[in-house]
Amino acid sequence: MSVFRVFFALVGAVSLPVAVLRAEDAPKWGAHVDLEGKLGTERHLGEVDFFLPLAQDDRTLVFGDIRTRMDDQEGREGNFGLGVRTMLDSGWNLGGYGYFDRRRSEYHHYFNQVTLGAEALSRDWDLRANAYVPIGRTSRQEDSLNTAEVSGASVIFKGGEERALGGFDAEIGWRVPVFDPDGAVNLRAYAGGYRFADDDVPTVAGPRGRLEMVFDEVPGLWGGSRLSLGAEWQRDDPRGSQGFLTARLRIPLQAEATVAKLTPMERRMTDPIVRDIDIVSQAGTFGPGETTSQLANGGTFTVVNSATTTGANLATAVNNAGAGSTVLLAGSFATGTTTVSTLANQTLTGTLTVRSASGRTATVNTGAAIQGSNTANYAVLVNGVGGTIQGLTISNSSGSGSLSRAVFVADGVTGVTISNNVISATQTGNLQAQALAFGNNTSGTVSGNTITATGTGSAANARALLVNQTTTVTVSGNTVSASGSAVAANDVIVLSSGTTTFNAGSTGNVRSNGNCSGAALSGSVGFTDGTTCP
Repeated sequence: MSVFRVFFALVGAVSLPVAVLRAEDAPKWGAHVDLEGKLGTERHLGEVDFFLPLAQDDRTLVFGDIRTRMDDQEGREGNFGLGVRTMLDSGWNLGGYGYFDRRRSEYHHYFNQVTLGAEALSRDWDLRANAYVPIGRTSRQEDSLNTAEVSGASVIFKGGEERALGGFDAEIGWRVPVFDPDGAVNLRAYAGGYRFADDDVPTVAGPRGRLEMVFDEVPGLWGGSRLSLGAEWQRDDPRGSQGFLTARLRIPLQAEATVAKLTPMERRMTDPIVRDIDIVSQAGTFGPGETTSQLANGGTFTVVNSATTTGANLATAVNNAGAGSTVLLAGSFATGTTTVSTLANQTLTGTLTVRSASGRTATVNTGAAIQGSNTANYAVLVNGVGGTIQGLTISNSSGSGSLSRAVFVADGVTGVTISNNVISATQTGNLQAQALAFGNNTSGTVSGNTITATGTGSAANARALLVNQTTTVTVSGNTVSASGSAVAANDVIVLSSGTTTFNAGSTGNVRSNGNCSGAALSGSVGFTDGTTCP
C-alpha cells in the first residue's frame, strides 16, 4: 500500500500546477463514457467506463477512471483509478496510473486488489505493463469444491477454496501501416503475456494477443465520439484458450461545440487504460489434505480397499466391522462363489459424505464393485434388519448349473434400503437370473437403482425384481430390465404375489425390456411410460 500512496501523492503534486495552468483556458480533453461489449468463447462481458479529466495543460492530463463490469457467469467488478499522462517533445506520451479494484466472483466471493501500471505511447508503438496486488482477505472457502478420496484404508479430505492471485502483465503494440498515420482510422496489433501465482495454486501464465481498429471520426455520430473494434486471444494451462470479439463506443460528455480538434497524439491522451479485465482468481482444492474417519452425522466408518483385501476375504472384513457399522468399499472385489453377508443396521456402500475436523463436508464416491461368479447362493445377502446397500455395482454370473443371484434380502429382514446401485445377474446356463430378490416377511425401500437380469441361450427365467412373498416395499426411481430367456414371457421386470404390498410413492421407475407377473395385496409399481406392475 505504501507504493500506492506514493503514486497518488505524485499525481496530486502534478495536478495542482496543471490545474492552475488550465484555469483560464478551455479544456483540450473532455470527459467521456465508453460502452464496451465482449463476446467470448467462455463468457460474455459488458463494461461502462467513465473517463474524467481532473486537471490539464497543453501537454499534461490528470484524470480519474471509473469502470464497472459484469459477465454472464454472475461475476461483477468495479475499478476506481487515478492516472496522469504527459506529451513529450520526442513524440511519446508517457503515463502512469493506479486503481483500487473490487470483484464479486462467480462463486459470489468478494476480493480487493491494487493495480499499478505504466505506459509509453507513440504514433507507431505502444508499451504497457501492469502489476496486480491483492489486498485484504485473498482466500475464501468454497464448499461446493470440497473433495474426498480413498487412500489405502483412509479417506483424505481437501477443502475447496477460491484465491485471488497477484501478478503482472505486459504488452507491446505496433500500428499496422495500412491507413494514414495522421488520419482518423488506425489498426494496431499487440502481443504480450501475463503471469499470476500464489502458493499451492497452479500458475496462471501465458501469451496474449489482440487486434484493434479505431475510428476517431464516425459518420452519423457526434463530434468526439470513437468506435473501436477488436479481437483478443489468450491461453494458459488452468483456464485454457479464451477469445473475445470486442466493440467499444465512446460518448463525449460535453457539448459538441466545445470538443477541441486534436492531433493523433493528443487523441491518444484519452486512450482507454489497458489492463486485465478481472481480479484473477482460481478455485479448487489447494494444499495438503487431512485424514478423516467421521461421517457427516458424526458417526464413524471403516474403509475396505481391494488393494489390501481380496475378494475372497471381503465377507470376513465386512463381518469384522460389526453390526451397526458403516463400511466404505473401494475398488473391485471378485468374490467368486463367496457370499458377502451384512449384519443388523450395517451399511455397505461405495459413497459417503464425510466431515473434516473443521466441520466441512465432502462426498467420496469410489465406484466400488462386487463381482460374484457361479455362487450357489448370492453375491450379496442382506442378513440383518435395518441394513443398507448403496452406491455399489453388484453382479453375479452363472453358467454351471446354479442360479445367478446378485442381491437377496433374507427371510424376516425388515427396514432395509437398497439405493443408487447397479445390480445385475446374468445366466448362461439353463436356470434363472435373479437380480434383486426379497424373501418372506421382509420390508424395505428400493430406489434409484439400475436393476438388470439377463439370460442367454437356454436360461429358464430372467427376473429383475422379485417381491413375490410376504413383502412390503417402496419401489421408486429405478430403471429395470429383463431379457434373454428361452421364452420371452419369462423376462420379468417385477414378480409379485397376492401377499405383496407396494407402498405409496412407488413411482418414477423407468421400464426397459420385460414383463410384469403376479398380483399384489395392495398398491403397484408405477413407470414413467404410464404403465404399472401389476
